[in-house]
Amino acid sequence: MKRNVVIIGAAGRDFHNFNTFFRGNANYNVVAFTAAQIPDIDGRAYPAVLAGADLYPNGIPIVAEAELPALIKDNDVVDCVFAYSDVPYKRLMNISSIVNAAGANFILMGPKETMIPSTKPVIAVVATRTGCGKSQTSRTVIEDLMARGLKVVAVRHPMPYGDLAEQKVERFATVADLAKYKCTIEEMEEYEPHVVRGNVIYAGVDYEAILRAAEVDPAGCDVVLWDGGNNDFSFYKPDLTITVADPHRPGAEVSYYPGEVNMRLADVIVINKMDSASPEGIQTVRDNIVKVNPKAIVVDGASPCKVDNPELIRGKRCLIVEDGPTLTHGEMKIGAGTIAARKYGCIEEIDARPYVVGKLAETYRIYPNIGNILPAMGYSEQQLKDLETTINNVDCDTVVIGTPIDLNRIIKINKPTTRVYYDLQEIGTPTLKDVLDDFIVKHNLKK
Repeated sequence: MKRNVVIIGAAGRDFHNFNTFFRGNANYNVVAFTAAQIPDIDGRAYPAVLAGADLYPNGIPIVAEAELPALIKDNDVVDCVFAYSDVPYKRLMNISSIVNAAGANFILMGPKETMIPSTKPVIAVVATRTGCGKSQTSRTVIEDLMARGLKVVAVRHPMPYGDLAEQKVERFATVADLAKYKCTIEEMEEYEPHVVRGNVIYAGVDYEAILRAAEVDPAGCDVVLWDGGNNDFSFYKPDLTITVADPHRPGAEVSYYPGEVNMRLADVIVINKMDSASPEGIQTVRDNIVKVNPKAIVVDGASPCKVDNPELIRGKRCLIVEDGPTLTHGEMKIGAGTIAARKYGCIEEIDARPYVVGKLAETYRIYPNIGNILPAMGYSEQQLKDLETTINNVDCDTVVIGTPIDLNRIIKINKPTTRVYYDLQEIGTPTLKDVLDDFIVKHNLKK
């Protein structure tokens, strides 16, 4: 008899686990995906064209996670597969208890059955939490490899919030491609920094199809770089795993799922943001590395920020806009925008909360600990409009944009703005260059 399954997800890892293990597997019947973390992704269906029309002619429904107990009981579900990231262990076991109390097994799928091997050498950049600095670490790796004459194709962890069938395989080589694929703010924040630097990045839904396309990319491919999302582990089998840890959230590296998996899998651990973290926080991360992965190479790093127009901050009352996921499920209290505002002499950080409208007000209700910062939420046209309206409502002198993209390109802001930029700055030795020297020799990549 088929085993009825629910996959508990957030429009990313859940689809990947289905594609790699359950799709075409006649021993199982996936009755539904559940959705969390990302607004407005439930109520859709995983389409038959992706799920496999033979077994799922009507696709697979995506429902809210709150419906999980009823789903289990009404469909005689045997297995519930947990498949999303950046979850504290307490919350993870709360969900396990809900599943077990409803009568089903609670399952966490591991790398052996979900990591896809590549014909090219793979470097995975992952993290212990959302907002650790994966993107700047990926950029450092890519720039080093490109400077050696190597062709690097990046593949980004999924963010499929639109038409899933159309998003099966997405290739981004120019800024114009962001509009072509109707990217959300969250997608643009991850893809734009790659294409403006001249490397190709792929994303989408079907990550085996994506990998096969990346391996034969028209621009060439010597190395595949997995650019991770949240604190999820790689979808591809890596030849080198670089895990980024954040001393602003010390202890999270061994108390959030699956961030600790990344700590234990790491060949290299980058302790980032050391320029703005406390000595105690840095030491806690070091101690935990010694406990769980003493063989890892540790690279010390800073994340210094710079701004376009510091005079727009000095002595001004500033609204600070930060990366949305970093503030929401990433639980960060400050980001690059806040650090820059304080560094360059802002005299008042304006509280965004009295001015928020629409979907943004809902975000603050779900994540009440965000504080006075404005998260750049843009998963839909309505959220973009709400973001624009909120910013324009705020009584401030300057908007400090701490997101990786220029918001002025996608919304109209009625007051002066300045963008914040940040890159990985390695401290002392060893460095990522040292690590990549060995990687290049090992895989005979020297040009």
